[in-house]
Amino acid sequence: MVLQGWQSVSKNSAVGEKIIRPDSYVTLHYRITVLNGPAAGTVFVDTFAMRPATLQMGVGQWSPGLEEQILGLAEGRSHSAVVDAEQAYGPRNPALVQWVSRAQFEENRITDKNYQAGDTVEFSAPTGQRYTGVLKQWKDDQALIDFNHPLAGAEIQIDVQILGIL
Repeated sequence: MVLQGWQSVSKNSAVGEKIIRPDSYVTLHYRITVLNGPAAGTVFVDTFAMRPATLQMGVGQWSPGLEEQILGLAEGRSHSAVVDAEQAYGPRNPALVQWVSRAQFEENRITDKNYQAGDTVEFSAPTGQRYTGVLKQWKDDQALIDFNHPLAGAEIQIDVQILGIL
């Protein structure tokens, strides 16, 4: 979905305007739409009809390529951009699609849900760090998990409206 009447703006701002810096906290509305592959046209996330999001720049909440799209934008501005897969979330990595035993799955998953193919599963590593994968299928006593970011390999369009900057 392309926003009617929106246009890309210059990232240059007037003197005295708050602009997004690499260490800013940003309150914004945003929409990410997949542009290629089997999911083309799918809106991955859209905060415009919900509460706005808050983003801390430079800490990995967004990929560096997405952050680059909003750096220098001023408070109150809107911006749309197409970001290729390499700059967005990188290419899909086949090595991140792995079979795990049911015992490993049960031992490391976070919740007690009865998982089906297509469900997102959150796991806990021995270090306490959490990571997420998508259950692709069950086969005998094993689960096939895709640990790629859901947008890996996707060219995306991002539409933003900057509401506030700290």
